[in-house]
Amino acid sequence: MYKLLKDLFPICRSITGGGNRQTLKMLNQEIPIKIEEFQSGTQCYDWTIPDEWNIKEAYIENETGTRIVDFQDNNLHVVNYSEPVNGTFSLDELKSHIYSIPEKPELIPYATSYYKRDWGFCMSHDQLEKLKPGNYNILIDSTIRPGSLTIGEAFLNGKSKKEVLISSYICHPSMANDSLSGVVLAVQIFKHLFMLKNRRYSYRFVFLPETIGAIVYLFHHGKYLKKYVHAGLVLTCLGDPNSFNYKCTRQGNHELDEIVKHVFKHSGHECAFHDFFPYGSDERQYSSPGFNLPIGSLMRSIYGRFREYHTSGDNLDFVTEDALNESFEIYSKVFNALESNKRYMRDQPYCEPMLAKYNLHDTVGYIDSNDNKDAITRTVILKWLLNYSDGEHSLLDIANKIDISIDQLSVVAGQLEEKGIIYSV
Repeated sequence: MYKLLKDLFPICRSITGGGNRQTLKMLNQEIPIKIEEFQSGTQCYDWTIPDEWNIKEAYIENETGTRIVDFQDNNLHVVNYSEPVNGTFSLDELKSHIYSIPEKPELIPYATSYYKRDWGFCMSHDQLEKLKPGNYNILIDSTIRPGSLTIGEAFLNGKSKKEVLISSYICHPSMANDSLSGVVLAVQIFKHLFMLKNRRYSYRFVFLPETIGAIVYLFHHGKYLKKYVHAGLVLTCLGDPNSFNYKCTRQGNHELDEIVKHVFKHSGHECAFHDFFPYGSDERQYSSPGFNLPIGSLMRSIYGRFREYHTSGDNLDFVTEDALNESFEIYSKVFNALESNKRYMRDQPYCEPMLAKYNLHDTVGYIDSNDNKDAITRTVILKWLLNYSDGEHSLLDIANKIDISIDQLSVVAGQLEEKGIIYSV
C-alpha cells in the first residue's frame, strides 16, 4: 500500500484531467478497473460537469530570473483549476492572487477554484513574508476546455445481488492521507475480498473526484444503487498515526454501524463514534434524502480536524506503513464480519442434538478448568448457537450476548453447518 501511495503521490490530480486518468491507469495495474467518461457540460441534478483542466507548468520568477515558486517542486503551489496566465505583475498585484495560512506559517495550503475562472499561487506564509517589492514574471501554462470527468469502477460478484459500496476519491493533488490513503486501502481491500471463497455480498469499488464525481455517478447509477446497496463506506484519512473515528450511517443503527462497534470492542484499538453529520466527504451525497444509502466513513483523523489537512504537511512523512496496515486490519475485520453475519436455523429444533455423535463434544464428562479453557469456551459457544439458531438472531446478536468476537463465533457456526445441524437463511 505504501509503495503504491508513494508512486501516486507526485501526480497532479483535480476533479477532471489527465492526472486522474494516469492515477486510474496505475490502479488498473493492481486491480481490474472499468473507466467511464462523462462529458463537460452534462447536467447532473443541480450541477454541471465543468470543462476539463490540465496543467503543464507554472512558476513565479523575480526580477533576477530566479524562480521563487515552481509547480514542479510541489503541485500545491498552483490554485487547482487556475486559468492560463503569462505576464508581469507588481508585488501588490501578485499578492491578491497568493494564498497562505498565517496560523500555519511553514505549510503550503491547498486551494481550488473549480467553478469560477480565476488563477492563483499558494505558498507558505513564511515565504510570502519574505517577498520584496518589485516586478514578478508569472506563468501558468494550463488549459480549461471541453473534455470529460473520469470515474473508475471495480466489481466483485457475490452470491447475493446485494452490494457493498466502497468509495474513495482521486481528485486531490499531492496529499497522502486525505484521499490517497483511502485509494490504496481500497485496492488492498479488493485483493482481500477477491481471495474470499463464496462471497456472500457483491462489492462495488468506485474511484472518483469528490463531490461532483459522486453526484455524477449517482445521477447515472443512483436508481440501481438504491435498489441493491446494502451498506457502504467512504475511505479517506487512513494513513496517519492517530486513533480511529467512525462516522455512522444516516440511519444510525444500521447493521454496518453495529458491526463496526463490535469489531472495535474486540480489536484492541480505540475508536470514537460520531452520529452522521451532513458535511464531510461523499457519504453526504450517497446519504442525501432521495437515496438515503447506509454509508458510513471509518477514518483515523477526521478531515478538517488535523493540522496537516489540506496543506503540504499531508505528505509521505505524515502517513506511515504501520498506520495503513492497522487500518487494513480493521477494515478486513469489518468486511469479514459483514460476510459472517448470517441468521441460522436448526435442522431439527427440538432439544439439543447429541454433539458427541457429530464429534463436536468430548465423550468423557470431565474438563480440567485450567488446561481445557478452549474446550469450555467452544462448548459454551455451541450451546448458544444451538439455542439461538432460530432465524431471528444474527451471529452478531449471539456474539454480543456472550461477549466474543463474531469471527470466533463464525468458525464454530461453520462447523455446525458442515455437520448439517444448522443452515443459513
